[in-house]
Amino acid sequence: MEFSPNNHIVKLCLQGMDLEENGRPEEAIQIFIRAWNDATNDFEKFLAAHYVTRYQKDKADKLKWLETRLELAMAINNDYAQGNLPTLYTNIAQCYEELGDPDSANRNYDLAISSKGELTDKGPFYHGTKADLQVGDLLTAGFRSNYTPEIIMNHIYFTAIINGAGLAAEIAKGHGIPRVYIVEPMGSFENDPNVTDKKFPGNPTRSYRSQSPLKIIGEITEWARLTPDALQKWRERLAKIERDERAGIVN
Repeated sequence: MEFSPNNHIVKLCLQGMDLEENGRPEEAIQIFIRAWNDATNDFEKFLAAHYVTRYQKDKADKLKWLETRLELAMAINNDYAQGNLPTLYTNIAQCYEELGDPDSANRNYDLAISSKGELTDKGPFYHGTKADLQVGDLLTAGFRSNYTPEIIMNHIYFTAIINGAGLAAEIAKGHGIPRVYIVEPMGSFENDPNVTDKKFPGNPTRSYRSQSPLKIIGEITEWARLTPDALQKWRERLAKIERDERAGIVN
């Protein structure tokens, strides 16, 4: 299953995260439990379980949820799931350590090391923007941040999910028409640390960044559009990111 901002479970998880950020954890956990109960497939259950796990105060209960997430990751069995394994094994090892089971802890630490690997996403890749560009043009780093103009971006960002690029295009600053371009990375790239494990576990949005240019090789005109209300909520989230980044600069 592909990550989508329109997905019911994704929306619930975002709602729970908003409650957390507003100092309402009791309400947040109820939303996350609802997401778990409403989930209809392994991918949705994996996402919801991530947040339920965070609220487990008893180590044995936390271990149970972590092992549930590990089983779900194995069942999903794709690049996204595999990318979560090192963190999962490490967290499981830490639980065993705290529960006084060093043998199980060491076994899972070893699994964490052996499960690490290079990025294997082969694309195709997309970049959303309001800029009017042509096939053959290069997208490069070195421009000001969309969110905090004081910051010069050292990377160019892209995704392997069309709808994610479409969302980026629709909420990008500027007055042009939202556009989604098919791009080819001209050099190495890495997971986008701004989203990896910051909101959702791992990198389900398949978001990446590179210091090398992206070459435009085509354009996509169809993607799942959000409702005006949903777009406004995403703009509000980005406005909060901008405020937080500005506060960080001032501090």
